[in-house]
Amino acid sequence: MKKALIIRHVPYEGVAGYRAPIEAAGYDVDRIDVADPAFASLDLREPDLLIMMGGPMGVYEQEQHPWIRCQMRRLAMRLEADRPTLGVCFGAQMMAAALGAEVYPGPRKEVGFHPVHVHAKDSPLRHIEGVPVLHWHGDTFTRPEGVELLAASHVYDHQAFRRGRNILALQFHAEMGMDPRFDAWIEQWPESVVEAGGTETDLRAAHAELGPKAVAAGRAMIAEWLEGVG
Repeated sequence: MKKALIIRHVPYEGVAGYRAPIEAAGYDVDRIDVADPAFASLDLREPDLLIMMGGPMGVYEQEQHPWIRCQMRRLAMRLEADRPTLGVCFGAQMMAAALGAEVYPGPRKEVGFHPVHVHAKDSPLRHIEGVPVLHWHGDTFTRPEGVELLAASHVYDHQAFRRGRNILALQFHAEMGMDPRFDAWIEQWPESVVEAGGTETDLRAAHAELGPKAVAAGRAMIAEWLEGVG
């Protein structure tokens, strides 16, 4: 059976809704936390599929989080080998940085449910066209060389990119909408909701109303991407 490895940067940011299409594509899914002592010795080129999830840290905070530099070095080797890799939010920013882009704090927080504008209608992102999905970030990145930008939002231009069939980076969280860990996000970062101009009450209501459709679209997106990986 093919092996998929999820890198979890914080306990409350898991693969959530994306697990179903990954398993349906025939992958045996394993997970490792960056806090696990074994993480430092892993060869990230080995898994058939690597999935890197989100986290509140910035790629540029390597002094506070020494594992970032270590992970970036091994990630760059995986991307150079064109091994199937999916990055979500912080994971996408890690991919951008490993491909030579700059990751930096943006001018505003993007938190809440709203759609992205999909540039590449022939991409798996066609499934989320017009579907409000969850956004929760303040950092953004420049365009890495050699990638195709796939989507933008009204807040940030760089919401997704791909390189060939095997490399996919998503700034947004189409995996979230039915996972109880959403409550932990609000409890951990209530100030982010306020900074983005929202309220906890409105965000919870949007999650209840829009979350299931967002996850269904996100699962279809990942399923189609996995069908095409080499």
